[in-house]
Order: sequence, then structure tokens, then C-alpha cells
Amino acid sequence: MNARRIRILRFKFILISMFSLMITMLVISVGINVANFRTSVSLVRQVLQHIVENDGELSRHGTSVKVQLGSISDVFSPRYKQYQYYSCVYGEDHEVLQVMNHFVGQGDEEHLQEMADRISESIVPFGRYDYYFYQIGENSDGNVLVVFLDGTMEIAAAARLFYWTLLICGVGMVVTLILVGIFSQRMIQPEIENSMRQKQFITNASHELKTPLSVIRANVELMEIMGGETELSQSTLKQVDRMNGLLQNLVMIAKSEEREDHSELMEVDVSALVKESVQSFQAAATQEDLTLETRIEENIKRKMDGSRIRTLTTILVDNAIKYCDKDGRITVSLVPIRRGKGFQLTVSNTYAEGKGLDCSRFFDRFYRQDSSRNIDKGGYGIGLSIAEGVCRQSGGVIKAEWKDGEISFVCRFS
Repeated sequence: MNARRIRILRFKFILISMFSLMITMLVISVGINVANFRTSVSLVRQVLQHIVENDGELSRHGTSVKVQLGSISDVFSPRYKQYQYYSCVYGEDHEVLQVMNHFVGQGDEEHLQEMADRISESIVPFGRYDYYFYQIGENSDGNVLVVFLDGTMEIAAAARLFYWTLLICGVGMVVTLILVGIFSQRMIQPEIENSMRQKQFITNASHELKTPLSVIRANVELMEIMGGETELSQSTLKQVDRMNGLLQNLVMIAKSEEREDHSELMEVDVSALVKESVQSFQAAATQEDLTLETRIEENIKRKMDGSRIRTLTTILVDNAIKYCDKDGRITVSLVPIRRGKGFQLTVSNTYAEGKGLDCSRFFDRFYRQDSSRNIDKGGYGIGLSIAEGVCRQSGGVIKAEWKDGEISFVCRFS
């Protein structure tokens, strides 16, 4: 895993952590606010029921009863605060028989009575009207009794709790994001350094192995000059060439994972580069009795490293020739996308055996669907992995798909 993928993994970890925390805090916040509001409404309802049972009066001592908080249950008791309420008794013809006004300063009598008249017409025995909670019942004489209680304090307290919850959760999310960002950076730093050491090792090892391979080649060629070519010497030279090719590909993998410096890039003619790269394979395709077709639109240009698009095209066309069906067809297309701001490079070849293959694994390093055939064709199992790295570092994405007897590698640069 390279440094870029480690950073992407870190970003995903932070994203998942913050999303999980947000969901958890949301559940807790909603639970606390809902429980608080339901508890407040339950206490208000108890008070209203008590007033109804006492024929419109809270108690014989006035509008409040003072008690000490001796236990947890006392905290949820409605008996230790002062309430403002209004009671009205109605006769058979909806005639007001008695009014009990327990609002501070007696309130606006006309407004309170008008409110009681409206509530009395409700078919719901308990509910909320504006900032008041009401209950409709009967007094001891069987007359209709309407009681409504000022719920401003309860509603304001619920609103305060809601806004404090939002504030605390917001601050908590910000603090957690900072902490997770700091600690996750410290956690991945050893992995990033390890990735850099791995790439450096590949580069150094490739360089060191070139010398003994050159010596082996020179010795074998000298032996052929002195004693003539033999099957053993030719086999040895073939394996030396194979090892050199493998080393070059390993170095290319390391380079493909390096971040591209966009500040020094020049605008290149992608159409010309792709056409030139494909043209070099025309003879190889003809030799294999394959048809190589191109559908390349002209004047597609982009600011990028031209050598990368050459490498990408070369790898994909070479792979298509290796795995194309006998007497098959290879198609290379290049079209603009997103109103000319990007382009799509597609390399397809007929491949009847591709049905049921896991195309996503083609980009795994050293993956071979058919080992014997791959070796036969001179492949190493890392070409497509290099293509993926080149494509990604150039700001594109690549995918493989099989449909109607053709396998296609689609590279999109948006």
C-alpha cells in the first residue's frame, strides 16, 4: 500500500468515525430531548388532573405546595413549584358558572375567558393550546370543568435543552474531529514511512540486480562465441531478458505511485500520442493474424505527462494482443468527455473465455487468470497494475469489463 492509499484509508477512517459519532450523538440527543419533553408533559398532566379532581383548585393553600427533594422521585414530582392556571365551570347551556383565575396579577380576564371558551369546544380532553396545556373534565357537581395551565416555563426549558444539546454536540464533533485527525496522522505515519522504504528498496534492488544480470549475459554470450549456441545458453539468455523486463516493471510500479507534479506539466496532444503508440503494434498484430482498429478523434489535448499516456496505451494494447482470440479484433478508441474537458481511452479485444471472470482482479499485482498462458506470452502479471497506477496518478480511473465476447479496459480522465 502506497502513501497515497494510506492517506485515503486515513480519510475514510476519519469519515466513518465522525459519521458513527454523529449518529450516536444524534440518538442520545433525541432521546434526552424527547424524554425530557415527555416527562414535562406528564408532570403538567398530573397537575391538571389534580386541579380537575379538586374542582378547579390546585390546593387549599393556593397555587403551590413546597416539598423537600429527599429522593430522586421528588425531582420528577410536580408538587414543589408554583403554577399559573385558569379554571372555568360551564353549565348545561354553556353558561359560565364559576371562574378561578390563578394567574399572577390575575392576567387579562377577557383573554383568559375567551381562551377557556375555545378550549371547551375541543373534543380532545387533554392537549396544548399555544403556550398553555389544558384538560377538560367534570367537577363534583357533574358540570364541565375546563382548566388550562401556563406551560411557558416547560416549553422554554425544553427549547433551552434542545439548543444546549446542539451546541454541545457541535463542539464535541469539532473537538473529536481535531483529536481523530491528530492521532490518525500519528498512527499512519509509520505506514507511510514503511511504504517509502519499500519503494526505495525496489529501486535499489533493481539497480543492484542489473549488474549480475549483465555479467551473466556477457558470460553466456562469450560461451556461445567460443562453443556455439546451445539450447541451454539460449534458455539462459531468455531468462536473463525476462528478469530484466521484470526489474523494469518493478521500477515502473514504484514510479507510477509517485505523486505527479501538475505545476510543471505541459499541454500535450493526446490523440497524436495514442495514435503513435498504437501504430507501433500494427506489425505485431498482423503477425498474430489479428485486426487492429482505431477510432481516435483528433485534437484531444490535456495538460499531463505525455510519457504516461504512452505507457498506458502501450500496456493496454500489448495486453490486448496477448489475450485476443485467434483471428480476433482489437479496437482502440479515444473520445472526448465532459464537453471536451476530459477524454476516455478504451482498448477492447475479442475474448470468448472471459465470461465469468472477476475483472476487478486484473489490476492485482502478479495476478494471472491462466498462469501457463501468461508465461507463454511473456507476461509478468503486473502490467495492468502499472496501468492502474499510471492512470490514477494522471488523474484518471480505469476499469475492466467483459460483454458480448469482448473484454474492454476503459480509462476516464475527467
